[in-house]
Amino acid sequence: MDETSEPPPLNRDPAFYGMTATQFLGAFNDNLFKQLMLLLAIPIGAAAATEQDQQGLATILFSLPFIIFSGYAGYLSDRFSKRRIIVAAKVAEIAVMLLGAAAFLLYGHVGYTGLLVVLFLMGMQSSFFGPGKYGVLPEMLREADLPRANGIILMTTFLAIILGTASAGILGQVFVNEDLPLTDSASGLWIGSAMCVAVAVAGTLTSLLIRRVPAAQPKLEFGLSSLVVPPDARRTLSNDRPLVMALLAGSMFWMVGGITIPSVNSLGMVQLEAGKLGTSILTAIIGLGIASGAVVAGRLCHGKADFRIVRVGLWGMVLSLCVLCISSPGGVHLLGFWGSLPLLVVLGVSAGFFAIPVQVFIQTRPPAEQKGRLIAVMNQFNFVAILLSGLIYTLFDRLIDLWGWPRSCLFGMMAILVLPLAIGYRPRNEGLIVAPASDAKTVDRGD
Repeated sequence: MDETSEPPPLNRDPAFYGMTATQFLGAFNDNLFKQLMLLLAIPIGAAAATEQDQQGLATILFSLPFIIFSGYAGYLSDRFSKRRIIVAAKVAEIAVMLLGAAAFLLYGHVGYTGLLVVLFLMGMQSSFFGPGKYGVLPEMLREADLPRANGIILMTTFLAIILGTASAGILGQVFVNEDLPLTDSASGLWIGSAMCVAVAVAGTLTSLLIRRVPAAQPKLEFGLSSLVVPPDARRTLSNDRPLVMALLAGSMFWMVGGITIPSVNSLGMVQLEAGKLGTSILTAIIGLGIASGAVVAGRLCHGKADFRIVRVGLWGMVLSLCVLCISSPGGVHLLGFWGSLPLLVVLGVSAGFFAIPVQVFIQTRPPAEQKGRLIAVMNQFNFVAILLSGLIYTLFDRLIDLWGWPRSCLFGMMAILVLPLAIGYRPRNEGLIVAPASDAKTVDRGD
């Protein structure tokens, strides 16, 4: 299709299928590798008395590259075609996954530190993929299709999370012998990481289906300010309070998500004693809820950012987190393993309701020539939040150990974090309807 012609409807657009498949395969890889690492990071049995949970450190190291490199990644995504950046990032993913397989195979020599180095490189690769991935959608699709497209991509992303996380649990159950020292048994997980190499190759091939789009600003010059928030992006944000508030709200989604996954892992492994497979099922089931919520929210938005759906999602998150928190004085969880599954689905659906309208608004609000850089700013916001989630999870983990509370109390602490947003984030729909970039200055900016 010619770059200037009208995009086809979503269901007949091979470029959209290519983008969806590329994102699905990348999310599968990220979550398979990360979950394999996180399950190794939780001390259980006798080790729990002498070792600390390292999930918070892993979360911090994965998010740090997004803070360091997202500004430059945003510059590249506006300076060059976003398709070109996406394909290059997928090629880099192959190299990182090869290093991951080597780190597992040589675990007895490089230990957990080797895996943390690979995790940092994964974050770096993803930081360059992100602005292209999010920014290419409004460039290659009709604006009215964006809510549905975002719903489908978020749905398939969390289906990938389900499959990747569950696969990690199966591989951990099969290849890690908990009767042996970790240095002797963890190397068997190289097989799972080798699967990631094949998936990265497949994702590179599907990225070639993405439609060629012109560079947004082919003459854009690089400046040191591109490493943080560029001056024109700062000016846009300073004049657009609703956009800033949406960026902050979206960051809260990722911060809570960054705490939720290690919290569920800790609940399953320590309090519910569900083992690696059962714990990965608990984690994956949240993805099922988010996938469902994303599709429903995308349809309910009717082509615009409907913030009434966001408020439903926020209160659903608060209530489900509160119920998941409850344990008896003896440390027996109110819901147990099977009872937790439907509540985790509700938590995921609520998160999908929260995320989709905010995501659509952030994608479509900025002027066309700034989308890549402002989406890179969004990535920086999000991954500052994810980095903070690693610190916050580590703090919560230490407090619970200090006070002798059950692991389910992590969810109550998260509910306290979300509650102020549920109470205070009340944007008016009439001021937040998506407008064409050329009319951006005439839109009501009320919040």
